[in-house]
Amino acid sequence: MPWVVAVEDDAVVGYAYATKWKERSAYRFSVEVSVYLSNQAHGRGLGAKLYETLFSTLTECGIHAVMGGITLPNPASVALHEKMGMKKVAHFEKVGFKFDQWHDVGYWQLSLNT
Repeated sequence: MPWVVAVEDDAVVGYAYATKWKERSAYRFSVEVSVYLSNQAHGRGLGAKLYETLFSTLTECGIHAVMGGITLPNPASVALHEKMGMKKVAHFEKVGFKFDQWHDVGYWQLSLNT
């Protein structure tokens, strides 16, 4: 699965990647995507550029659907995913555990080849 990395002044400031959605063959054209940015890279449109490049590569590879999971609340990540045309399709309560507490997780989806 592809990775896209953003580098500024010889330092990695962000990356986006895709992983298999599920192991079964029926899901071979679907992936989960993630994007991460360093603190200094927030708010500059870099997340959208990383996703645009990743989505283009995934389209060329024949991927049909992308899903992005977001630990909630996270307004900036929700805004990025919706800016990319992704729609919220699921909300799971208290399924993610980080920073010593349980968090809800939402999933956003986009079809690349409609």
